[in-house]
Amino acid sequence: MAVVAYLRVSTERQFLENQREEIIRFAERNGMSIDKWYTETVSGSVSSKERKLSGVLDRMRPGDSLIVTEISRLSRTLLEIMTILNSCIKKGVILYSTKEGYVFQNDINSKVLGFAFGLMAEIERNLISMRTKEALARRKQEGKRLGRQKGYMPKMRILAENKRELFKEQANGTSCSELARRMGVSRTTMFRFLHHKR
Repeated sequence: MAVVAYLRVSTERQFLENQREEIIRFAERNGMSIDKWYTETVSGSVSSKERKLSGVLDRMRPGDSLIVTEISRLSRTLLEIMTILNSCIKKGVILYSTKEGYVFQNDINSKVLGFAFGLMAEIERNLISMRTKEALARRKQEGKRLGRQKGYMPKMRILAENKRELFKEQANGTSCSELARRMGVSRTTMFRFLHHKR
């Protein structure tokens, strides 16, 4: 029986390594050993069928375990989360959500909790979208220019937010190419950041 860890961030979210460390701590506390790691940098609103997650779920067998840090790592829409949870339950795959501390398996409590977390994820996503649209409409009404400011580099901002972790990884011997892959940026961007942000 395999234990699989799945990590996902959107291109504007936190460092994948944070999720990795949390899952490792969870596995150690529960006497588990991770057999396979799957990571991807993609928005949770993208269908799981178009993501690596689909292949991960297809390969899992009865008795296998899937570990995520939060249920919203599976998706940001209620329907998608419920579909994934139902698929796991039918296949006999046990799903662990480390932050919430829940185990999703073939029982009524798991189904109710899965629905609740999925609903919260979708509500959060809709609220963020609503606030963004309202803010843009307000800026437009005030006559302010919309869009990116000249010189604005979102990827560099993401790197700056994870500066400490990146330099720690580099000091531990992680290559520039590997760090770039994890953060979803080009090797050139990562190299420039590491050598100009000291």
